[in-house]
Amino acid sequence: MTDTVIDEPNLLRPHAEQQYAHELAALARVDDRPRPPSWQLSPWAVVTYLLGGELSDGTVVSPKYVGPRRLMEVAVATLATDRALLLLGVPGTAKTWVSEHLAAAISGTSTRLVQGTAGTAEEAVRYGWNYARLLAEGPTPAALVPSPVMTAMRDGAVARIEELTRIPADVQDALITILSEKTLPVPELGIEVQAAKGFNVIATANDRDRGVNDLSSALRRRFNTVVLPLPASEDDEVEIVARRVAQLGSALELPQVPAAADEIRRVVTVFRELRRGVTSDGRTKLKSPSGTLSTAEAISVVTNGLALSAHFGDGVLRSADVAAGILGAVIKDPVADTVVWDEYLEAVVRGRPEWADFYRACREVAG
Repeated sequence: MTDTVIDEPNLLRPHAEQQYAHELAALARVDDRPRPPSWQLSPWAVVTYLLGGELSDGTVVSPKYVGPRRLMEVAVATLATDRALLLLGVPGTAKTWVSEHLAAAISGTSTRLVQGTAGTAEEAVRYGWNYARLLAEGPTPAALVPSPVMTAMRDGAVARIEELTRIPADVQDALITILSEKTLPVPELGIEVQAAKGFNVIATANDRDRGVNDLSSALRRRFNTVVLPLPASEDDEVEIVARRVAQLGSALELPQVPAAADEIRRVVTVFRELRRGVTSDGRTKLKSPSGTLSTAEAISVVTNGLALSAHFGDGVLRSADVAAGILGAVIKDPVADTVVWDEYLEAVVRGRPEWADFYRACREVAG
């Protein structure tokens, strides 16, 4: 049996450094500014990669993040020091997306990743063992299995820790020595791994979910925190959704569907009004559902709608294609959220003549 090599164009979700390799290479060519130790690009070039722009050689760098430039400058400046970076925000504010692109631009790879869950063990942050070799040889360097964090320390690169507050508190605390002393002791071998210049950590955390593990004050002090907000304006959010939907549609090889700007704006409007608890004209107060109705969920609703339209519709994104997705995004609590949604349909949607098709589609889906 031979291994199958997957060509990059056939990857379902290429890493940032694969998908945007041409932009990173172009930035490296024109970047003549000082670079911190082990960085692939200067801080200026990293911010340009994130926010987009046109380079001196004519290369157009696409924006990866739409939002305040200062936030990205603070994040990049933090990583140029010995302070770790914590990206904080509600779900769907592009924390993981920004984290991945920061690591790709700074270190050339975004794959030194620890995915935080309630079951994440200390070995995922520190190191583990190859137990077959451990039993046969005892504790030896060959039996050691380094974590992504240990690998990043050795390479002088950026490690990513996703959903830090979902990791149990005792496992979180394994980071304190790493972030404070820049060393990782291995007492079984009587050695320690010292971080090479360029090492740092980007962590993300969700400040909306409940029942998670708050960071200890000792650990929180070792991070600089950047709070990523939801898009400030409707136009910004529409731009983000349209761009990501186009990227996902291309990656998933969905059949081409004509531009659906009006339907995307309607989805975004619904989400923003329910999120804020007031209509866009400020005249009607609304109840907000229990979910976050984030930009990421809007992207998912529109992408699913495109698939429905392409495979089961007439190839044009219509209200009926997004109605079910919106219903699923809004109603997380079958009792309370159903009341919120019904009131929104009757008080707001029904009163907008240009939304008559959307009202009918939502009523049909709701039964």
